[in-house]
Amino acid sequence: MSKLILSAFVFALAGFGFNAPAAAEEYPWCAYYGGGGDDGGGTNCGFLSWEQCMETARGMGNDCRPNPFYKGPIEPAGSKPLNRRRQAK
Repeated sequence: MSKLILSAFVFALAGFGFNAPAAAEEYPWCAYYGGGGDDGGGTNCGFLSWEQCMETARGMGNDCRPNPFYKGPIEPAGSKPLNRRRQAK
């Protein structure tokens, strides 16, 4: 019985090693609250569009600016379309 429990425990621990590491997801727009950035206040860089950001930040002098860390969407390898030329007949 103890071998069965030990085996289950070892397999459970081994399974944790195969999980993908967590990664932060960057979005293109940041809301700056109360000045944000170097002026104090807070920053939230979790918006897909300027309109979405402004709906959240609107009022009391809050504004939206492009996220300086956003690098654009990441395309998986091989996902770019091939340039195919039309063949003359």
